[in-house]
Amino acid sequence: MITNHQFDGTKWIDVVDATDDELEALDRDHGLGDRTFDEARRRAARPTMQRLADHAYIVAFSGTLAEIDMYVGDNWFISVRRHDGEGREWDPAVALARVQRLGKAADPGMILATVLEELVDGYFDSTDVLENQLEEIEERIFNDDVENTRAEQKVQAELFGVRRKLLELRRAVVPLREVLSALLRREVAWVDGDALIVLRDTFDKLLRAVDIVDELRELVGNAVDAHLAVMSNQMNMVMKQLTAYGSIVFGATLIAGIYGMNFVHMPELKWYFGYPFALGTMAMLSFALYRVFRRRDWL
Repeated sequence: MITNHQFDGTKWIDVVDATDDELEALDRDHGLGDRTFDEARRRAARPTMQRLADHAYIVAFSGTLAEIDMYVGDNWFISVRRHDGEGREWDPAVALARVQRLGKAADPGMILATVLEELVDGYFDSTDVLENQLEEIEERIFNDDVENTRAEQKVQAELFGVRRKLLELRRAVVPLREVLSALLRREVAWVDGDALIVLRDTFDKLLRAVDIVDELRELVGNAVDAHLAVMSNQMNMVMKQLTAYGSIVFGATLIAGIYGMNFVHMPELKWYFGYPFALGTMAMLSFALYRVFRRRDWL
């Protein structure tokens, strides 16, 4: 689907889930060449920018990691985006409303700067979601109720899920610095004036987003270490309890083993109170060991 927006001599063409015929029509209408939209037909690995004779090609990602391919020319701006079925999509409504308020200042460079600023603002929304998710996981890590294997596996899976999302977000955020730096160096002829001011603010926001992503990645690493430490402590507590109960049973087993020996000449074999004495000794020894381990907080 192709949507055209006109702003005082500048045209913004928004293309969503375009077919090959629609892309070829745009090629012919703007004289861009046969290979211009080849990149838009496949998912890019990272943000990038290419400067051609009559236009510039920029790839960026939204906070939901939706890819937006942008083409900037003399009096037009083309954005190509798609719905990939994984929840990664970008709605240009906010950016479009901001461009409409610009009036005559809405030239191709300003539209590009506005779209890039809106994309960078979306990174903070994504980091807020991941930060809240990480805080929830950290609370569950130190919750005494999380003691069964299934719950521990779920926490570990969620931690690695957050780490994976942060890695994907970092791949979208960090390389965009090079793109913005090139635009700020005026390597694209259509980006100048007020668009450079917007891009400088966007560049500062992007640096903050990079710092937040790196901090969250470090926090995830600390959370993984803390989870492993908690699991290790829980295992140590289980081993202490098993050791304590084994020692308690060992005392009674030792007495039973001694009196279970089949020697003829054993002093207590014909003792009338031998059996209750043995049982009482077992009980007293077990109780004494239980009190000792209980006092040392092993049980």
